[in-house]
Amino acid sequence: MARRCFYSFHYIPDCHRAAQIRQIGSIEGNRPASDNDWESVKGGGDPTIKRWIAGQLAGRSCTVVLVGEGTANRKWINYEIIQSWDAGMGVVGIRVHGIKNLSGETSRMGANPFDYITHGPTKQKLSLIVKCYSPAGATSKEKYAWIATHLANAVEEAVTIRRQNK
Repeated sequence: MARRCFYSFHYIPDCHRAAQIRQIGSIEGNRPASDNDWESVKGGGDPTIKRWIAGQLAGRSCTVVLVGEGTANRKWINYEIIQSWDAGMGVVGIRVHGIKNLSGETSRMGANPFDYITHGPTKQKLSLIVKCYSPAGATSKEKYAWIATHLANAVEEAVTIRRQNK
C-alpha cells in the first residue's frame, strides 16, 4: 500500500516540478492547492496558514520536501518540516533543481533546508539525521527516472529514521 505523504516546496518556482513528481504514483500525495486556494489561505494570515498546513498534514506518515534553489530557510517550509517532525512523521528531502519546469528550464541546486532546523533533543542540525537526496543523472529525464525509482524507498527510510530518533 502506498504511503500518504505531504509535499512541501517553494510554490512559485517549483510547482510544476512538484506536479511532475506527484504524478509518479509510488506514494499517495496531498492534493495541491490551486493558485486561488493558496491566495485565499494566505489572505487569512498566519493562523489560517497554520490551520491549512495542519489539515494537509493530518493522516500523513511522511513529508517529502522538494528542494529547489530557494527552498531552504523559508518560513512556511521550515514550519512544515518542524510540524511534521514533531508529529512523528518521516521527513525526507529530494532535490529538484535538475527537473525542468513548464518553460523547460532547470535551476541551480539550493541549500539543504534541514541545515536551518535544530533537532530539539540533540541540539544538532536536523540535516545530520534527515536525508536530502540529489537524484543521479545529467538530464531532467534521468533525474526524474531516479526519483521515480527511489522515491518510495526514500519515504520508507524516512519513516524508519523518524522512529529511531525521538
